[in-house]
Amino acid sequence: MARPETLLHPGPDGLYSPIGDFHIDPVRPVQRALITHGHSDHARAGHGHVLATQETLDIMRLRYGEDFAGSVQAARYGERLSINGVSVSFHPAGHVLGSAQIALESGGLRIVASGDYKRGRDRTATAFEPIACDVFITEATFALPVFHHPDPALEITRLLTSLRQFPERSHLVGAYALGKAQRVIALLRDAGYAEPIYLHGALIKLCDYYTACGIDLGDLRPATLEDGRSDHLQGAVIVGPPSAFADRWARRFSDPLACFASGWMMVRQRAKQRGVELPLVISDHCDWPELTQTIRDISPAEVWVTHGREEALVRWCELNGFAAKPLHLVGYEDEGD
Repeated sequence: MARPETLLHPGPDGLYSPIGDFHIDPVRPVQRALITHGHSDHARAGHGHVLATQETLDIMRLRYGEDFAGSVQAARYGERLSINGVSVSFHPAGHVLGSAQIALESGGLRIVASGDYKRGRDRTATAFEPIACDVFITEATFALPVFHHPDPALEITRLLTSLRQFPERSHLVGAYALGKAQRVIALLRDAGYAEPIYLHGALIKLCDYYTACGIDLGDLRPATLEDGRSDHLQGAVIVGPPSAFADRWARRFSDPLACFASGWMMVRQRAKQRGVELPLVISDHCDWPELTQTIRDISPAEVWVTHGREEALVRWCELNGFAAKPLHLVGYEDEGD
């Protein structure tokens, strides 16, 4: 069996397959890119050719325009494709709509690059599927033992309780535009909240796309003023990107109550720094128990750890009998946390 690095290895532009002559989630424009999902730190414009799921291609088109790549090709989950003799297949990652793990096979060796993934239930994304492999490349966003995320449904219950306690206050929920915003809305609907939910303009296209894909998000309306007044938004849920909370948009609402949906809301200092009154610990990444259980479920010969708290997870692997190493890739943030 060939050494894994001959099939895939880290480089200045990201993960590169010298046999297949392609990159996975490259951080700079390349000739051939395989994209795991639509978050901007993984899906960048300017590549010569992009291979991704249809949903990821559609999301990139919405974010970057029609000419985001020279050419594109859609991959279906489970479909096997050959690129310069390397067998490539995409498998559900559970992170956001259209997100995928990418499996590469050559010379009897299989490597799975997970991209970003989560194991929790989420009706806005196809559930993660463990794929048997020799090398599993895992993210490490929340790879510290302190991170045990609560049930998202319980966090939504806290938001609904606050709505009842402060019926005169608009509840501004900060949520990333792709994945997190739609998941929070779906969780509210699943908890029985049937009132209109108001959206910052930056979320409308993506929410419309989720709806077009058959994901029911209920009554969504633009968070616009009526005759210069926001009275109709008192007691309402308003969802916007976290960046909007620092500008004039947030100040148009009377006595708003600032919420933020993120796995990082477990860290009280982060919530305090952002001025978050109601932190909601809802993550689209695995927490520590899910990361370690996933490695046990797959039981690969080797684990490569990337973008996050790499050293702690590498150490856990070594203590539990898995060969492991950090990749030290740069250019990947936590947009979808």
